[in-house]
Amino acid sequence: MPSIPLPSPDPQELLAPPDISLVMPCYNEEAIVGQTIRRTLAAFRGAGHRLQLVAVDNGSRDRTGAIIQEYVDQGQPVIHVRVEQNQGYGFGILSGIPSCTAPWIGFIPADSQVDAHETVHLFEEALACEEPVLAKARRRFRMDGFIRKVVSVTYNLLFRALWPSIASFDINGLPKILHRDVVRRMGLSSKDWFLDPEIMIKSHYLGVRCIEYSVFARMRSRGLSHVNAGTCLNFFSGLIRYRFSSELARWRERAPSSVVVSGEVLSGRGIE
Repeated sequence: MPSIPLPSPDPQELLAPPDISLVMPCYNEEAIVGQTIRRTLAAFRGAGHRLQLVAVDNGSRDRTGAIIQEYVDQGQPVIHVRVEQNQGYGFGILSGIPSCTAPWIGFIPADSQVDAHETVHLFEEALACEEPVLAKARRRFRMDGFIRKVVSVTYNLLFRALWPSIASFDINGLPKILHRDVVRRMGLSSKDWFLDPEIMIKSHYLGVRCIEYSVFARMRSRGLSHVNAGTCLNFFSGLIRYRFSSELARWRERAPSSVVVSGEVLSGRGIE
């Protein structure tokens, strides 16, 4: 059993379809994943929203998978997806999406740096919109070190230079929440850290409005970050490659000119 077990969910909660599915990729996160699961489940339950938490053990070599399974065995609304060999952050999310059954799909980190109640707030903001949106966090108040902040600012400035019409100040900010029909139309494919920019770019070309909510991003209380110099190189090279390769152009040729969400048609903007 989890070291700090949650109350057993109401049977009706498990029988009713979920309101939102959250995909959480976890790679060697045994020090923090249990805390993140507890806080996330408690926050959504307290707000009256039925959550399906898809926890992806993304090729971990520690007890991450065993801890996730403890919550499954406890009867919590947690889906345990196992990736045998880590192929990247994006691959973890892509592996979890097929298990999502709710009308809304979100992506969250396993590190608890953004409070779970902020994820609830983002979901409620998305629900309140009359049009399909990408609801995401902007980590405006970050407790990262100086070097990390410089890299983040430079990266976001480069993104704005390449895609000036995409109004976001934190491209990689999580959580991100979208309607499942939008996720399906995106045809996401990035197996690495470029998945976040891919989501931002494709939602833009599909005409999905992005709403950002400023959040406080605390430092990790446990575990180690998997962002390193190689990750930064991947970030920058990925932006250049995607902007000037034919990959994006091919997707735009195949992409629908409109997105149908709950019976409503959203026309794409066709922005360059």
